[in-house]
Amino acid sequence: MLFLRFVHAVPILIILPIFALILTGWIARKSGALGPTATREINRLVVYFALPALLFDIMARAEPHEIWQPDFILAFGFGCAVVFVLTIAVRMATGHHLVDAVIDGLTTSYANAGFLGFPLILAVVGESGMAATLIATILTACVLFAFAIILIEFGLQTESSRSAIVFKTMKALIKNPLLIAPTLGTVVMLSPWELPDPVNVYLSLVGGAAAPCALIALGLFLADRTAEQKQESWSVTGLFVILKLVAQPALTWVAAVPILGLPSHLANLAILLAALPTGTGPFMLAEFYNRESILTGRMILITTILSIGTLSVYLAIA
Repeated sequence: MLFLRFVHAVPILIILPIFALILTGWIARKSGALGPTATREINRLVVYFALPALLFDIMARAEPHEIWQPDFILAFGFGCAVVFVLTIAVRMATGHHLVDAVIDGLTTSYANAGFLGFPLILAVVGESGMAATLIATILTACVLFAFAIILIEFGLQTESSRSAIVFKTMKALIKNPLLIAPTLGTVVMLSPWELPDPVNVYLSLVGGAAAPCALIALGLFLADRTAEQKQESWSVTGLFVILKLVAQPALTWVAAVPILGLPSHLANLAILLAALPTGTGPFMLAEFYNRESILTGRMILITTILSIGTLSVYLAIA
């Protein structure tokens, strides 16, 4: 009973700071402490400085032998990829633009491994689960994120010539800090170079601001949009929540247990990480590319609230 009480308390204690940061942004906007342009400016700070520093730091500090676990990568990646592609297909079939469909696909498949995964796995599993959490973070924040950006940039091009579209897409990608940063971090990871301590401190300070600033920006956004009601997005929210909190971990279980036969501790780690709520990445991209972000912001909030129950149930069962 003591263990079960501990397990049920862990998600609540870890998730509470997320609500506090969102509430901070909401209060700052409602009280007038921050103005109507604050959401965009804070989001640009995250996209151009904080998040690139974080992505670079994640890749540069990773050890190749730690992150090369093919079966775990396949299991966790399978759940992400299927939900991502399925959401895009459904949204495009209902008449949505590729760019919006990709952001929606990211919303239903982007597990908050970096911000929630590490403290949750450390509390429940211990240090032995840190390598798997790092892999999940890289797959979501670097690989999935990068692939989504490539599709978005491709979807934004309107030239009739295929070669012109490819050229403009490549040009946009080369200038995108969210792709440049993890690529340079990978170079550092694979090289014999060691970053100087002042550089590591700088990256930690700037990168550490990414998640808090993004959550505060979400609170600012929600404070501005509380009066807006969009029936279509509300009707889709339920489907998206099921895809994120039920379908993604279920698909991860299919890949991890019946197909790959992962050891139980690795299978449980993959499923638990897949069951995490939506992170702030999709919201930042939606704001950065000036796309509708009401649905994305709502998904972050709702899946975070509901994950207190879903994570607790899974931990109690597993």
